[in-house]
Amino acid sequence: MSRTMRILNAGPMMTVQDGGRRGFLRFGVSGSGPMDRDAFEAANALVGNAPDEAGLEFALIGGRLSLPDECLIAITGGDVPVALNGKPITPWSSWRAPAGSELEIGAMRSGVWGYIAIGGGVTCPPVMGSRATHLRSGVGGLDGRVLRTGDILPLGPDTGAEPRKLVKPMRLRGGPISLVPGPQDDYFDADAFSCLFNQAFQVSQQRDRMAMMLDGPEIHAAGGHDIVSDGTLMGSIQVPPSGRLIVLMADRQTTGGFPKIATVASADLGRLVQTPSGKAVRFRSVTVEQAEAMVREAAKMRRSALENLAPNDLLPG
Repeated sequence: MSRTMRILNAGPMMTVQDGGRRGFLRFGVSGSGPMDRDAFEAANALVGNAPDEAGLEFALIGGRLSLPDECLIAITGGDVPVALNGKPITPWSSWRAPAGSELEIGAMRSGVWGYIAIGGGVTCPPVMGSRATHLRSGVGGLDGRVLRTGDILPLGPDTGAEPRKLVKPMRLRGGPISLVPGPQDDYFDADAFSCLFNQAFQVSQQRDRMAMMLDGPEIHAAGGHDIVSDGTLMGSIQVPPSGRLIVLMADRQTTGGFPKIATVASADLGRLVQTPSGKAVRFRSVTVEQAEAMVREAAKMRRSALENLAPNDLLPG
């Protein structure tokens, strides 16, 4: 008999996500996948899943889940209170949930995005090679939409892994977010880059899986705000005529006609997306070569953390 879990109360923006959908950018479908890939992969590692196995992503508040069958669970991402059958458990560790358990995840104390992994993964039918929910296109996950109260999700066979916990840091914390100037850096003058790298910006309330808006000083393109539409990445920073920066995210449009002043270095994407609304961020300029070195160092740090998980011998409470 296949295993399931039931959504008793869904937090905002709760969706099924896996490692992402590849090969469909030319059809206007971006990759989706997790907003914070480090946290997502850590959750899967803690329950013995493959790095890209499907789980749940939520924003700000987790909600409540019913687990009819025994399973191994892990919650990662921002700092959030979690209870298993009314007893507190710690995030960034995996826990064995007895059959008939109820998992409750509260409001974020810090951070924005959280992840719930279950040993065996969520096994919704793949769409275009992925279980990731792409809300803009309405594909993947459960009917291509956010989850809601009463939804029942299928689960794969239990991995048989033992509960474990993270004991080494996944990534470095603090400091400015690194940006690689361009690809339309020639559209911007020295004043624009001086503003970008010497002024603070604030993460606005206008944010979702498509984009996040930054409040602060206006930046204008000396070369004009219209370009022939070209490809976008997660982390592309567009500058529209308003001068208000738009950072594109996992469910972004695949092309755009505003010039892009810079691109967030991949190694710093997780830190940026986990910055709460209202908080200030600052940026620094790095070269492509420096950004590539950062990715290699981040991958080494992540691999070391996930290869050195320790047994979690604690009981809930």
